[in-house]
Amino acid sequence: MAGLGTSIERHVRARSGVQGWTARQVVLSLLLLNLAGGDCVDDLALLEGDHGFAEVLRRVQMHGMSRRARRALLRRLRKERRRAVPSPSSVFRYLAAFGNAAEETGRVAHRAFVPEPNEHLRGLARVNADLAAFAQKHSPQRCATLDQDATLVQTHKAGALFCYKSCRAYQPLNTYWAEHDLMLHSEFRDGNVPAGFEQTRVLREALALLPEGVERVFVRSDSAGYQTELLKYCAEGRHERFGVIEFAVSADVTPAFRNGALAQDVEWKPLPRKRLRPSSEDALDEHVGETDQEYAEIAFVPNWIGNGSKEAPQYRFLAIREPLRQLDLPPVIEQPVLPFPTMTVADGSRYKLFGLVTNRLTMPGDDVIRWHRERCGNSEKAHAAMKDDLAGGTLPSANFGVNAAWWSIMLLAMNLNVIMKRLVLERVVAGENWATRRIKAVRFHLIALPGHVTRHARQLIIRLSQGHPSNEMLVKVRQGILALAAVPSG
Repeated sequence: MAGLGTSIERHVRARSGVQGWTARQVVLSLLLLNLAGGDCVDDLALLEGDHGFAEVLRRVQMHGMSRRARRALLRRLRKERRRAVPSPSSVFRYLAAFGNAAEETGRVAHRAFVPEPNEHLRGLARVNADLAAFAQKHSPQRCATLDQDATLVQTHKAGALFCYKSCRAYQPLNTYWAEHDLMLHSEFRDGNVPAGFEQTRVLREALALLPEGVERVFVRSDSAGYQTELLKYCAEGRHERFGVIEFAVSADVTPAFRNGALAQDVEWKPLPRKRLRPSSEDALDEHVGETDQEYAEIAFVPNWIGNGSKEAPQYRFLAIREPLRQLDLPPVIEQPVLPFPTMTVADGSRYKLFGLVTNRLTMPGDDVIRWHRERCGNSEKAHAAMKDDLAGGTLPSANFGVNAAWWSIMLLAMNLNVIMKRLVLERVVAGENWATRRIKAVRFHLIALPGHVTRHARQLIIRLSQGHPSNEMLVKVRQGILALAAVPSG
């Protein structure tokens, strides 16, 4: 459907020679392991032990091949081929090729360093870009809203370094494409590498993966993105393809920022919570819910902006405050240090204080804040799916390159699942919102259906339980997949 196997053959060349499992077979086996719910290499034995699945997989791998190509594929193994998926030892030997030994010697504690990926790891990134291009072809989007955020993957591997939570972990920096609900780019990192480390470079790499048809780009980030290089790169239009990139980034609450929020002429406005609610069967009304938060646009010019010319980009700084409901302790008790910035106004009221910087000059301030907060709902949901629903939360090795490849293959599985939900399930199953459902629902309704596989007249037949509620949906899904495959390439 998505040409994933062909893309793997074209971009990933981690195995040379004419013997052994091909890159396509290994990567697709690990991808299917993720979709089936496995979370470690040894779980491949469970896939191999399902004889019906193994028989179907063998037939799928040979589908469309000429007799000569099928014989060449079978001759790659020294012994008679009996397995449908590679053994765990074969997978580990294959994944070892994704390590960059010359680079990884620079990984040391207490110093941020990201090893340069080798050509095989970059090839997996290009395969992911092909998936994004496939989604764009079937559901074109003119805008790309990119959310950049890091996530911690805790581990007990001896080779992992300590993160800011004082535990061993890795900390990939992810770039999420909101319109397509896809993870466009992910850089696997050690746990001691801050989220904002070389974030501008990561953004440039993500922009290079955007397919044709995208005309405008927006960027959202937490305070890790509050760095001069990134903000000026976006605001000054340095990217040759997209020019000015509009953004909203959480700003550091410095003493100067707090003084700007405390100025007498600051006009605080209520920050309502807007959401859509159904008013009838066919219409949606915008419901405004009251909150105790307020926002204001403040006069704050940090040193990094400088005294530029009239042609220099303009920035807006928004302050958000929320009443601090924690009661003060008696003077004899030491006041606790709060984990967030605060401000105290003239009447003694205390507030939580947050900041935001943006170059979106015409959008109302409350809309900018709500737009920025949408980042938390979507990208955090993707992080949960990567680590809980798929195999991203269980890394297989103490070798950095092996774990980086494992993480990249997990991303392919996640994006393929998203494409399946949005381009197939949403279109063929009426009345159900499949785009927002977790992969466990897809497994329950489609992947884990019991069936009996038989051979008859050189055909492979899968018999399902009669009257199963998912049978009708399965037929529609197969028709939807065939319809996607029939769409001519752009």
